[in-house]
Amino acid sequence: MSQPDNTAPRLGSSLRKSTLGLVLFALVTAGAVSVTKLMTAERIADNRAQAEARLLLELAPREEGYELNLDQPIILPAAPELGHRDAFPAHLAYRDGQPALLLLPVIAPDGYTGNIELLVALQLNGKVQGVRVIHHLETPGLGDKIEEKKSDWIHSFKGRSLENPKPKNWTVKKEGGEFDQFTGATITPKAVVHAVKRSLIWYQQEKGQLP
Repeated sequence: MSQPDNTAPRLGSSLRKSTLGLVLFALVTAGAVSVTKLMTAERIADNRAQAEARLLLELAPREEGYELNLDQPIILPAAPELGHRDAFPAHLAYRDGQPALLLLPVIAPDGYTGNIELLVALQLNGKVQGVRVIHHLETPGLGDKIEEKKSDWIHSFKGRSLENPKPKNWTVKKEGGEFDQFTGATITPKAVVHAVKRSLIWYQQEKGQLP
């Protein structure tokens, strides 16, 4: 009399256990990845917020009499020309109790490798107080010269306005403008120059509506 073959039930049980183990492993791994991404995203956002705060205080230095409350931004309506399709926060700096600087976050969408995020400080007379780069992905050794720590090029905007130079000259010298380009990199500085120009035009048009 032959013995019953228990191989199939054992094999089925083993497969079910293996499948369950793989599912549990996938769930645990996915959960760990999600938590890591969340923690990383929060850390990146916090680091960028701190970096932006430092730049705000650098453009409106307290030692020069500016007063800037980082916790009280002003909310401005959407401004696509500045890269904002929804309402966005900006800051006003005061001097002797009076508004003195408008600090605008501006996005240049036409960098060599994507968006270039800027902080543009404008005096209320329409002159540029200063410009700083918040974030970019431009080519190291070429386009990254827009960073203050890599070159002093970004300081070339200080004191400029739509009268200095005239709007048609708000581009790089290679295109007949006033601003230097970098050796081997024209797109990046041109994108920044044009973004600052758009900021000045926007301010000229909107300053009467600002809070």
